[in-house]
Amino acid sequence: MNPQLLVMTGPKQGGAYPIATDPFTIGRDPRSQLPLTDGSASREHCVILRQGDAFVIRDLGSYNGTLVNDARVTECVLAHGDWIKIGKSVLRFVTAEEAVWEDNSGDTCTIELPVGEAQLPAALENSRDLYTLLRMSILLHLVQALYKTRRSPARSALERHLLEFIFEVIPATRGAILFYEDDFSDSPSLSLASEESARYRPAVLNRTMVRRVLQERCGLIVENPGDEQPAGPGKSPALLLVPLLIREHVCGIVYLEGAAFREPDLQLLVAIVQIASMALENAFHLEWLETENERLESELHADHHMIGDSPRLRELQRNILRAAQANSTVLIAGETGTGKELVARAIHRNSPRAGQPFIAVNCAALTETLLESELFGHEKGAFTGAFAQKKGRLEVAAGGTVFLDEIGEMPLQLQVKLLRVLQERQVERVGGTQPINLDIRLIAATNRNLEDEVRAGRFRPDLYYRLNVVTLKTPPLRERPSDIPVLAMHFASKFGAQCGRRIGGISPEAEAYLVHYDWPGNIRELENALERAVVLGSSDIIQLEDLPESIREIARPANVVRAPGLQDAIDRAKREAISQAFQQAKSDHPAAAKLLGVHPNYLYRLMRNLGMR
Repeated sequence: MNPQLLVMTGPKQGGAYPIATDPFTIGRDPRSQLPLTDGSASREHCVILRQGDAFVIRDLGSYNGTLVNDARVTECVLAHGDWIKIGKSVLRFVTAEEAVWEDNSGDTCTIELPVGEAQLPAALENSRDLYTLLRMSILLHLVQALYKTRRSPARSALERHLLEFIFEVIPATRGAILFYEDDFSDSPSLSLASEESARYRPAVLNRTMVRRVLQERCGLIVENPGDEQPAGPGKSPALLLVPLLIREHVCGIVYLEGAAFREPDLQLLVAIVQIASMALENAFHLEWLETENERLESELHADHHMIGDSPRLRELQRNILRAAQANSTVLIAGETGTGKELVARAIHRNSPRAGQPFIAVNCAALTETLLESELFGHEKGAFTGAFAQKKGRLEVAAGGTVFLDEIGEMPLQLQVKLLRVLQERQVERVGGTQPINLDIRLIAATNRNLEDEVRAGRFRPDLYYRLNVVTLKTPPLRERPSDIPVLAMHFASKFGAQCGRRIGGISPEAEAYLVHYDWPGNIRELENALERAVVLGSSDIIQLEDLPESIREIARPANVVRAPGLQDAIDRAKREAISQAFQQAKSDHPAAAKLLGVHPNYLYRLMRNLGMR
């Protein structure tokens, strides 16, 4: 006897705890043999004690009580298969294996009935069995639920209900349903029931007959298996076995024992199983559709952390998913602040390498010497200051992804070494002589036009062609204006939470200016603008006055109608100041800018936004 508690529901769901100590304590106390992280369980809730060959559960004065088979108990002897409820946890007490197999090669008397050729027995044509037909229609829905919950704790109850129905119409004393998940070499999942008790009890199953039904796909009556004498007291019971089919494949067996079975019993069970098989096939198809729907949903809402729904962004997201499944080198091109690193991380997260490292290196932030050491590593003593061996980023990222940002800034000498890495998938540390094999995926990004850089001689053409296998372009914010309000509200909520402020929205006037602005710094500039608006704003709505001056100075959007106010007065004052400066400078633009204390380029833009020539 190997008693144990199986946790069916609750914080420890799926766990199995052998009762190896006496006493066996259960409760919130972490020192308990079964510690429950559940506030509805008491610290010392109950205990299981061994008394001879029996096991007794005793409540320790818990607040919510201990329930055994839905009855509250103070002390109770446990039987195999009892259900124990403690707070939110449901446990099952088992003392033995569910079934014992026996092989049989003795003489048997059998009746075979191929599944699919069975007709309902004549008895079913009588009005007496109308009740059976009605019950069989209920069975259709029952088996669908049974199949959908075949991996959950509720399944055993549904299987018992199915067996109880079979017992009502077929003279069986014990029965079992065996489900095979993948192939017949694995142990089947098993549900048992008997006419004496609804509890699970160990049963002896005839492996020879089960194997025969699986192979021959036929219903079978076996009289006196392993015994040539007629069934009687102390004799082997008769067996009734019928396979469960789904899409023409055997997925399980209904296994019944009884004193004796007749051919009409076999016909009736085959008819019942045919109905059950149709329900199983429908449930299987439904499950496939649900799985396919989840797959398609995951493709539509992949892990990319990108906000927006513009056509340009949706196209980029689709290309990310396609590129993620391959192992090709990816080149991401786009303006500053368009989220190139975000795209690289999205490719990594949706790729088979998602569980491995993602290493990002900014090629513009390091000098040539440091960048070489960072990428390829160095041996001890390779140069002054190399006191120990160091692995490079390419080597550290084994199995993962390396992201080289601003690769257009990489020196030509390092471009040669990187080209060799891409061709040979090997790297040599600085000062080393032994090549090191690499298993990495390379993603590069640049805000430069590499074709122009190649023509200017600042970028190697062979490296460019090696990098330009799959090219993704991140659209600038001005090409996806419909995403600006959504992004702005996202950043406003984000910084509002950081500052302890509740941001309820953005005023229509401020939103119009945000959409009308061309955003040379793209998403990074938008994020900074909203952070400033949240920090300096005074209300729970982002107003136009909260935005940076560079945004407020643009020409008023056509859809904005404003009553005369502070901003109009400011604009008039700016026009007057500019006019006076030009008069004093005698229409000399640089001189006027100097008088105003601004850069000439800024003065040009300011005058354009104010509608001045």
